[in-house]
Amino acid sequence: MTEDCAAALDLSDPLVRARIIVPVRNGGARWREGAHALRTALPDPSLVAVVDSGSTDGSDRVAIECGFALERIDPSAFNHGATRQWAIDRFCAGRSFVIFLTQDAVLEGADAPRTLLSSFSDPSVGAAYGRQIPHHGAGPFEAHMALFNYESASVTRSLADANRLGIKTAYLSNSFAAYRLEALRACGGFPSHLILGEDTFVAVRMLLAGWTLRYCAQARVRHSHSYSIAQEARRYFDFGVMHAQLPELLRHFGAAEGEGIRFVLSELRYCAANAPMALPLCPVRNAAKYLGYRLGRQFRWLPRGLCRRLSMTKVFWNGDAPLHSRTRPR
Repeated sequence: MTEDCAAALDLSDPLVRARIIVPVRNGGARWREGAHALRTALPDPSLVAVVDSGSTDGSDRVAIECGFALERIDPSAFNHGATRQWAIDRFCAGRSFVIFLTQDAVLEGADAPRTLLSSFSDPSVGAAYGRQIPHHGAGPFEAHMALFNYESASVTRSLADANRLGIKTAYLSNSFAAYRLEALRACGGFPSHLILGEDTFVAVRMLLAGWTLRYCAQARVRHSHSYSIAQEARRYFDFGVMHAQLPELLRHFGAAEGEGIRFVLSELRYCAANAPMALPLCPVRNAAKYLGYRLGRQFRWLPRGLCRRLSMTKVFWNGDAPLHSRTRPR
């Protein structure tokens, strides 16, 4: 940020004390839409840093056109946690907060980043995340997923809620999340060993350390995925791997299956009311997700090559990832 630009900004604005980081790879039309929405929302485009891991579709040029800071990394070096931590170290010196967005999340309203940062007016809040609503034209499964995970009322959660809310207590999504850097650093930052779920890892650490998590329903982005049944199975395989890698999540907040049953029942009710033709697919999709999840929980006993085929995060299984605490067959 130039001195002239800084002088023109309101330095009491929490957005000026934050950096927005977006990892990108071949984001396509959705990234272009999201980038322009982000540029419209900001007083200074250099508040955004884009980490591009080998785009071949011009996604890096979109960042340059919008005036965002850009760093390119080798795609083989990308890691959900380590890349985000590297970006914080690279771009957040002197900042109080960092906001993470994914390339397929589109701000719903120019005030969304500031609204999310307002969560930190409560000094106990270590991290906050916004509401995700489905993209225009989303199908019934994507729409229900967003409605199930992101309710209309804001809430602050602490470790004391674990008995009541279970694993939902530690829910946090880096598709649109903000962190108090003091709290993030005190909890050790993002991990490098997880397949995904770096946000969940930090949420668990923060809750156990006495920080709270804020769900800010007034800060909204459009974000949803149209996954096939096979893609859902791979995605949930990765969730299973993450839960196996993060035993403290289940130890302190309970098993995921209870929340899964609640989701299935909610999905059936939603489809019955809004998309009855989709009802026959519900048991098939959920069986595929459950099978993928259970296989992921047992990943240490599976050959690496099979894990790679079952996983959505293929690059994680290249080389010798630092994740194996037990010997397993290759």
